[in-house]
Amino acid sequence: MTNDKTTQKPQSGQKPQAGKGTSLTEQEALDFHSRGRPGKLEITPTKPMATQRDLSLAYSPGVAVPVKAIAEDPAKAYDYTSKGNMVAVISNGTAILGLGNLGALASKPVMEGKSVLFKRFADVDSIDLEVDTTDVEEFINSVRYLGPSFGGINLEDIKAPECFVIESRLRELMNIPVFHDDQHGTAIIAAAGMINALHLTGRDLKSTKMVCNGAGAAGIACIELVKAMGFASENVTLCDTKGVVWQGRTEGMNQWKSAHAVKTDKRTLAEAMEGADIFFGVSAKGALTEDMVRSMADNPIIFAMANPDPEITPEEVAAIRSDAIVATGRSDYPNQVNNVLGFPYIFRGALDVRATTINDAMKVAAANALAELARTDVPDDVAAAYQGNRPRFGPNYIIPVPFDPRLLSTIPVAVAKAAMDSGVAGKPIEDLDAYARSLAARRDPIASTMTGIYDRIRRHTKRVIFAEGEEPQIIRAAVSFTSQGLGKAILLGREDRIRETAEQAGIDLGKIGIEITNARLSKRTSEYADYLYEKLQRKGYLFRDCQRMINNDRNHFAACMVAMGDADGMVTGVTRNYATSIEDVRRVIDVKPGHRMIGVSLALCRGRTVFIADTAVHEQPTAEELADIAVEAANVARRMGYVPRVAMLAYSTFGHMSGARSEKIQEAVRILEKRHVDFEFDGEMSADVALNGKLMESYPFTRLTGPANVLVMPDYHAASIAADMLQELGGATLIGPLLTGLDKAVQIVPLSAKDSDIANMAAFAAYAATN
Repeated sequence: MTNDKTTQKPQSGQKPQAGKGTSLTEQEALDFHSRGRPGKLEITPTKPMATQRDLSLAYSPGVAVPVKAIAEDPAKAYDYTSKGNMVAVISNGTAILGLGNLGALASKPVMEGKSVLFKRFADVDSIDLEVDTTDVEEFINSVRYLGPSFGGINLEDIKAPECFVIESRLRELMNIPVFHDDQHGTAIIAAAGMINALHLTGRDLKSTKMVCNGAGAAGIACIELVKAMGFASENVTLCDTKGVVWQGRTEGMNQWKSAHAVKTDKRTLAEAMEGADIFFGVSAKGALTEDMVRSMADNPIIFAMANPDPEITPEEVAAIRSDAIVATGRSDYPNQVNNVLGFPYIFRGALDVRATTINDAMKVAAANALAELARTDVPDDVAAAYQGNRPRFGPNYIIPVPFDPRLLSTIPVAVAKAAMDSGVAGKPIEDLDAYARSLAARRDPIASTMTGIYDRIRRHTKRVIFAEGEEPQIIRAAVSFTSQGLGKAILLGREDRIRETAEQAGIDLGKIGIEITNARLSKRTSEYADYLYEKLQRKGYLFRDCQRMINNDRNHFAACMVAMGDADGMVTGVTRNYATSIEDVRRVIDVKPGHRMIGVSLALCRGRTVFIADTAVHEQPTAEELADIAVEAANVARRMGYVPRVAMLAYSTFGHMSGARSEKIQEAVRILEKRHVDFEFDGEMSADVALNGKLMESYPFTRLTGPANVLVMPDYHAASIAADMLQELGGATLIGPLLTGLDKAVQIVPLSAKDSDIANMAAFAAYAATN
């Protein structure tokens, strides 16, 4: 994705390989693109089209209303159409990947792929347009009039130097962002890696010497961007197939090369490389030789970005010298310069502020944001995407990886701010923190659900103890909890072990301000033992038993901290099963008077949130217990901002089939009736009736005014099975089980939970402590 497309061509007699280095065969690639519906895109409506009324609103006569509104005020197009979230990916196929000029039609698989990446990574809608002309003026005229349809234009796979003319002219003619990704995408990602490489090698940007080999689209853009960032022009040497681009040279020159010609007596790439600090290669395989690498300065920085084969491989560099930092354009090597780290998020930020262009300030902001992200601790989600390998900032990790979920809430914010600061934003964003949270919610339903919870606990911060503080995912969760401003995190464990684990994981605890508590060294140990003995002395426990539990078991110690007011909430469960954790906590913390302890899971599926109870505590609840579970679950839904509609589920609906279990549920409904609860409820009913408003119409006597959002299951087994099936087959995202009903705020996570899940559960504990 990072080659100079004017120089990369397949060698004579060879076919380009599909994904060389990624173990893909040509047949696999063909099968992928042909199976099912051919291609990679389809159009999906965003409004209902189920009734005649829907059609009347979507088209005639209803559509006339927004037409008139837009005619009166063109800015209304952003309110009533998809323009504000739509990007056109446009090519003429004159420089497809490293394959050369294969024509507009042959470029369509690439353009479709680009459109898919826009949607997958930044929730930007996109459509590909292949323009069948190599004439620059014809191409410009084909694109310039598309402004009313799109919020931005992404140019792709257009050869140099025509691409420079096309982009420049279209930027002048159109009032929406026009961005040639082959140029600027490569430059931005490479610049981000360069920033971190300079940081690691202790270099100053203004005195560093760079050689860029490749004077096509990507090469010119790279040196223009590094100069915009502060590189001195005399310290940047551009080379092409003829050698150094020097002042006075006439052979193979054009206005774009001439703009970067330097005054020098060096004429070859080999001469230019002597003493160079940085090599940027956007050229061809083998362009950088071993002798050239040997001649570079100490701690050289080598970005060999030609695809599919770099100018020199990391193995070849390592065989020559051990002090080099190397990046390539390939996914099978560390430090991949991958354009997908840039264009989706850059357009996301530009679209959201309705930018009229993407300028240098926005590009530099994107590069700096990427560089900063690579220096932060990597979450479990990223490690999971790479088979458990957790990258750490250093010579082999200077660029974030594409599946880092934080990219969406980081890069667009930086781009949007730069657009506003540089005066090209048509619709400024006032609250960038809120914008970042909304971005996270676009692709992550959990983030959307957690937004309101986070807002509340930031206003009322609490102290949450992480009982298993020596575990690496617990440490990362505590760092995340604290750095997001959600409260004060306390890690329970041996301080030397916690700091050693953090150091091995690349986590800097010193900057975060996390508190560490060791049960054996605590001054409160004897008081906790007294407290626990008072609770357990009539339940078969001796004082020494309570001392042992406080000294040796972190769950008991952490629960006592919460019970005695030294912490507001607690999270545990990573190292022991759920039932054991509940037993530990229950020895210390009582159920809240008038409540029942239950587990409630949240299922987030296709825009709906459903609470499922009880998924953790009661294996075979009685009718009385089912009624209590309904009350607790309804309270959880209400605290999270939902109006509870509770369905008591069974395999039958309103007595359709008899049986002891149905009778138990019917009795639970009668109990709720007698209690005069303040929420809607009904049952027994099957899950399809409870969730489907159309099916519910067959029972006009039901108390529910709409589909249920709280499902009370007949037993723990049904609840657990239903939640797991929703996740695996229905594509639902699950949160929980959330433990509720205790007198203090405690949450228990599943064994081996990810750091993001643990941080969320800590937030729920803090949230419960605010109520």
